Amino acid sequence: MIKTTDLCDEKPQQARVLAPLFMDLGGRADFQGPAVTVKCFEDNSRIKELSGQAGEGRVLVIDGGGSERCALFGDHIAEDLVCNGWAGVLVYGYVRDKAVLRGLPMAIKALGVTPAKSVKRNEGQVGLDVTFAGQTIASGDLLYGDDDGVVVLDAPRA
Repeated sequence: MIKTTDLCDEKPQQARVLAPLFMDLGGRADFQGPAVTVKCFEDNSRIKELSGQAGEGRVLVIDGGGSERCALFGDHIAEDLVCNGWAGVLVYGYVRDKAVLRGLPMAIKALGVTPAKSVKRNEGQVGLDVTFAGQTIASGDLLYGDDDGVVVLDAPRA
């Protein structure tokens, strides 16, 4: 795994650092891989759909608008993400089932924890650019996360 501090040292012009808002809630703190973005507000329908797909080492980036009113996923979706090969999850929002999440072999970074579940209205969009924690993340951008924070590099250009 490439350390976020090393990326910042080696690529100071390209490494975009997210504001330090996120708690480590999974059994690991580190992830790296291309981003898959989801924009949803208090509805985890798209997250549930993606959790059943092959992750292929990608990082699920969820823009939940920072809402504290409900968790965007918990133990069931997290277990699906692990089983399907996702490298990690970054949530601009809240999750639940913290005790189970910290036992999973995956990095899960979120704003915090709440017991309330989200609604299912079949809303949300996949693949949009999302902006939070001072940075914009596009699907395909490379995300690196560890104990020191989260760094984004623009997607490689062909």
